[in-house]
Amino acid sequence: MLDSESSDNPVAPSAAPRITVIQNDRDVPMDRFAARLGPGVRLVLAFAGEPVPAVADVGDALVVLGGTMSAYSDDDAPWLPAVRDLLADAARSGVPTLGICLGGQLLAVAGGGSVQVAAPPGREAGAAAIAWREAALADPVTGAALAAVAGARDATAPTAAGADAVAVTRAVSMHADAVVELPDGATWLASSEMYPYQAFRWGSALGVQFHPEAGPALAARWAAQADDIDAAAVVADIEEHADEAARFGQSLADAFVTSIRPTS
Repeated sequence: MLDSESSDNPVAPSAAPRITVIQNDRDVPMDRFAARLGPGVRLVLAFAGEPVPAVADVGDALVVLGGTMSAYSDDDAPWLPAVRDLLADAARSGVPTLGICLGGQLLAVAGGGSVQVAAPPGREAGAAAIAWREAALADPVTGAALAAVAGARDATAPTAAGADAVAVTRAVSMHADAVVELPDGATWLASSEMYPYQAFRWGSALGVQFHPEAGPALAARWAAQADDIDAAAVVADIEEHADEAARFGQSLADAFVTSIRPTS
């Protein structure tokens, strides 16, 4: 069962864009995005053997979720090459696309960038302070999301993350791999104190390293499964910033949906 958040601004079925969501891992579902993306979602359970569609068959938009494998784990997750190809095709052909955590890493690799497995300084876990660069204000998705939470800058964010930021928001983070090189022509949108590439745009695709879709219950399950963190401290951090993370995650999902122009 997904940890869903009810929507106070539901998308009308007649106006709902058709969004293909690729789920790479049984334990990394849409969670709160299930209520935000609207009734036009087609969920592809790639981890369960469902085929990854071609770009012509995704509908109006594409979302690629996270997972516990790396962006290069083709032997363990043999569908990943098809996901990378789909992401590259979508970004280059103008399909509105959102890659989350592993999805964002796959997007970076698909565009010719690179990901470091088990990157130093280690796992980023908790309610990360996401420091948004000026370019994020002009982005059709992050700009709208940041405008929706204007005035909600986190005064407790670490100076290293927010010194040059136009805004700082909180988001659930749970990753040990990290993007270390962006695709040529990509726009760098956000960083954190631990890792520089928290968000970027490449073509029509937005990649984020954090988890805007994850609520505290799902994040707590992830923390309990990780053996390289203090799970209790991570959960406490996520719960402390839960309202702020929920507001921004909701705003990002809504901005992404609003940016989609249905083809029919």
